[in-house]
Amino acid sequence: MRILHTADWHFGKTIEGRDRHREQVAFVEELAGICADERIDLVLVAGDVFQSPNPSAAAEELFYYAVDKLADHGRRGVVIVAGNHDNPDRLCAASPLAGRLGITLAGLPKEELGPTSPGPGKVYRVNGGQAWLELAVPGIDHTAVIAALPYPSEGRLKELLAASLEESDLRQGYNNRLAGLFSAINARYRPASVNLAISHLYVRGGIESESEHQIQVGGAYAVDPLVFPAAAQYIALGHLHRPQYVGGTPAPCRYAGSPLAYSFSETGYAKSVTIVDVRPGLAAQIRELPLSAGRPLVRWRATGGLAQVRAWVDAGRDKEAWIEVELEITQALALDEIQQLRAMHQGFVTIRPVFQAVEDNQSKVPARLNSMPLNELFIRFYEQQNGGLKPEARLVELFLELSQSILAEEEQSDCGGEAVL
Repeated sequence: MRILHTADWHFGKTIEGRDRHREQVAFVEELAGICADERIDLVLVAGDVFQSPNPSAAAEELFYYAVDKLADHGRRGVVIVAGNHDNPDRLCAASPLAGRLGITLAGLPKEELGPTSPGPGKVYRVNGGQAWLELAVPGIDHTAVIAALPYPSEGRLKELLAASLEESDLRQGYNNRLAGLFSAINARYRPASVNLAISHLYVRGGIESESEHQIQVGGAYAVDPLVFPAAAQYIALGHLHRPQYVGGTPAPCRYAGSPLAYSFSETGYAKSVTIVDVRPGLAAQIRELPLSAGRPLVRWRATGGLAQVRAWVDAGRDKEAWIEVELEITQALALDEIQQLRAMHQGFVTIRPVFQAVEDNQSKVPARLNSMPLNELFIRFYEQQNGGLKPEARLVELFLELSQSILAEEEQSDCGGEAVL
């Protein structure tokens, strides 16, 4: 059986308000093409299909379009579990129709995944139960038994996992509960089937990026690698956006990563899907297949100021990218300069000015800040933040008036407190 593992689509997600819908559509088309070219039998989607529990109509439409393309009219199996961003009920709203096309949608950790009626040449669930299913795929002489555990938070499990709020107790209770869930499913695995697990959670030791919303409170929701079922041949995970293996698990375990870069912390590494070839009783053969859809995210550090940015744009540098610009300047940009900068490149997402230090004779003389007048402190701070530009006299006056007003209120508050005591 040949399996494609993907996760963290985050349909509806933007980058600083910039729409990513076209890139997400391009990813779906590329994914469907990979499934056809690689002759994929089963697609595992490990959660966070949507960015929001209340996705837009466009995001939902793209999701239904994607699963329909992947299922190939019921000839290819598709199993999708909910992530922490997904609304379990909304994700599974189409389950009665999806099941007829060999699509399994699992929303909650304790959801019962019963058998479906077989159709000629169609994928169907031979058997199933709480957080597990057995899938038959046309043309394959063995079935797949899959532990399908959606995002297992304490709230979605509807259980109190520890008697105290101590992080160590919460972590131990959470790990024990997940180990128990996976252990029960492990008994469903058979030597004659392909044995898989899919979930959306954070395994201790995984490398995170800024675009992931934390699913753990402190370290309480960080699970131990040994909680997974011992007889699994491959474990497919979602949540972390960097493609990576997880060490210390009883079977090969991998985060597929997100198909698009959703944060500038994700620059510098390629996006991909994971292809797994596996037969009953044999070790899984795993390979990574890079994706080309989506605009790259890059960072520019323009030490030469506005002129250097203009030269890079004129040269066509990173023409199709989303760009975060760090611009070194010695004085604040005028409004028309900011407008010119924005108009240079449609891919500019963030423009962050970095003020260069301006040396003068005064800066070389150490000063005791606590002995300086308040207005002089303000002037020095303003010059430091604005590349040596001095504030107008009226601005300094307004600062002093505001400061004196705040100090007067604090004195009155202190006096009132002493009277009460």
